[in-house]
Amino acid sequence: MSSPVFIAGAGVISAIGHTIAGNLAALESETAGISEMRYLHSAHRRKLPVAEVKMSNEELAVMAGMPAHISRTALLSAIAAKEALRHAAIENFNELRTGFISANTVGGMDKTEDFFPDFLSHPYKGRLRNIVHHECGAATELVADQLGIKNYISTISTACSSSANAIFFGARLIRQNMLDVVIAGGTDALTRFTLNGFNTLMIVDQQHCQPFDENRRGLNLGEGAGYVVLVSEKVAATLSHHPVCTLSGYCNANDAYHQTASSPDGAGSYLAMKGALEQSGLQPGEIDYINLHGTGTQNNDIAEGTAIKMLFEGHYPPMSSTKSFTGHTLGASGGIEAVFSMLAIQHGLIYPNLRLETPMKDLPFVPEKHFKKGVPVRHVLSNSFGFGGNCSSLIFSKV
Repeated sequence: MSSPVFIAGAGVISAIGHTIAGNLAALESETAGISEMRYLHSAHRRKLPVAEVKMSNEELAVMAGMPAHISRTALLSAIAAKEALRHAAIENFNELRTGFISANTVGGMDKTEDFFPDFLSHPYKGRLRNIVHHECGAATELVADQLGIKNYISTISTACSSSANAIFFGARLIRQNMLDVVIAGGTDALTRFTLNGFNTLMIVDQQHCQPFDENRRGLNLGEGAGYVVLVSEKVAATLSHHPVCTLSGYCNANDAYHQTASSPDGAGSYLAMKGALEQSGLQPGEIDYINLHGTGTQNNDIAEGTAIKMLFEGHYPPMSSTKSFTGHTLGASGGIEAVFSMLAIQHGLIYPNLRLETPMKDLPFVPEKHFKKGVPVRHVLSNSFGFGGNCSSLIFSKV
């Protein structure tokens, strides 16, 4: 692919850690972040496990350097984005054309939920500051101000493929010479509305989820944020450290099969992966690891698995769903898993698919069950498939 786009840095916060180092330690020790609710106030507290970031809003605000009264979505975003920018260590950042493309699906809904009970009791009650940042774009703008980015700011909300789309949109802006640096990824916080909605669809597991298991029961919702710093070849040449990898391929496809279900024949998943491979110039046999979308629902896992079966027949690389650690973080999932993909290349890692007991009988491959280190990993395929059939795949390649 011409005009390479390099990954200069990354940042992440999730249920398994508040930094890259914390997430890596949990992945290596095979420690999941799924547990009983502590910070989300819900009628389902003791019924539905979730993957919460183990910090209150007040604690997150200290890390983010922002007021505690803004949305949890924005606080998580600021923490991960700031770590990514520190990691990139771009000396002349303020002199470059910079962008912030951030995805989310809930916006400031967590604060709106706090406002609503008081407002219902009396139309003059409730704190308006809890709702002024309700819409999805507000979180992006608040964090962009913190980062000092003013050249280009955009919010993407395409369900669970949101952050993957943000990342390859950022890459396209760099390739078209519109920007020099883009911080791209996504964020999402747990809300009662989200939990209740997914529970109504009957796809939430009352136990810890088991992606790609024959007896899977559904997903566990999670929260967090993940960003990568994309830079042009010219900027990469000025860095004090050598970039780990490039974003070598990406593709978005939409099978439009159903509002909340993937096409059972894996049409959208197949087209996204195939398109990303074609753009990268790679053959399926050259992929060393697949970070599965792998939510743990009946529909998603068989659709993704069927697409992999069609595309990778004869060569099934190691693969796993890291949602078994972080839960399904919705708009943040593609960003968090992009960071995990970069780390897999940097450190030669294959992540385990936790709690996999019985392989799916209709698939000819079995995801990895244990953490592996020191494995040659040159190319990673990361999948993010959303409601409405919006499917995106990213390929990261070692420099």
